[in-house]
Amino acid sequence: MTSRRTGSTPPSEVSGPPDAGAAKWFAASREWADALIARRLDEMDLGPPKLEEALRYAMTGGGKRVRPALCRLLGDALGGAEDAIEAAAFAVECIHTYSLVHDDLPSMDDDDLRRGRATVHRRFDEATAVLVGDALQALAFEALAGSGEGAALSVGALARAAGAPGMVGGQVLDLACEGRSLDAEEVEAIHRAKTAALLGVAAELGALAAPEPTRSARAGEARALGEALGMCFQAIDDVLDVTGNAATLGKTPGKDADASKGTLVAALGLDGARDAAERHAKRALDLAEDLGLGPLGAGFVSLLLSRNS
Repeated sequence: MTSRRTGSTPPSEVSGPPDAGAAKWFAASREWADALIARRLDEMDLGPPKLEEALRYAMTGGGKRVRPALCRLLGDALGGAEDAIEAAAFAVECIHTYSLVHDDLPSMDDDDLRRGRATVHRRFDEATAVLVGDALQALAFEALAGSGEGAALSVGALARAAGAPGMVGGQVLDLACEGRSLDAEEVEAIHRAKTAALLGVAAELGALAAPEPTRSARAGEARALGEALGMCFQAIDDVLDVTGNAATLGKTPGKDADASKGTLVAALGLDGARDAAERHAKRALDLAEDLGLGPLGAGFVSLLLSRNS
């Protein structure tokens, strides 16, 4: 297979309005993910009543469901088994939700609003929020463990992306750098671990749901696509923290500046941060084409780049 030169896609193909078909597919994927999450939660042992209530509150409170949709996109395109795709999509959303619950804690970002309503520690209490995150991580790996032939590979991939070299390590870097003036390279190192690793593994898990030899041949490319989308996603997040509002975002804007966090906007300005998002989107678009994702792949990239929440 011949890869296209990264960055060869004209800017207009990335920054133009998303394809209507892709937008419709993404909306349907969100409904698919919501139904999948509700069904999986009903099938699993969620522990004592208070913990079960808090788990359901955290997992069913909305959200864009970008990671399950990305998992589905790659899994369907590469011929993955439906059960394996569903297990992977549920698992990665469990990890993502756990990260949000813990990020919002007083010892981390100390936020009161998530997905347009009270954060878990505000709705319940801080100890319950910690335990919700712990339980969600366990539920993720329980789901993946029974996901078929690629289960062992999937468990390992998600563990790496969610753990010390990935999301958790990125959060440590983020907290350690509060109050410091960071350059763009330092900011993107945090983004790569904290955000892009999990979007990378969402795409990788979709590929790992496919049969061999596709599973081994395409998993790395899929991960690279997800990572590029993650870098684009986080660059847009930095912009929206400055330009958005609570009603649209579903969370408190301006928190990054208040906490003196290093962001691309602080390092490069608004236009520079938007340019960075475009650069990562171009790479994602090239990778999506190499993977044969067609209009849906291109539309997915455009949707993330043009989002306002």
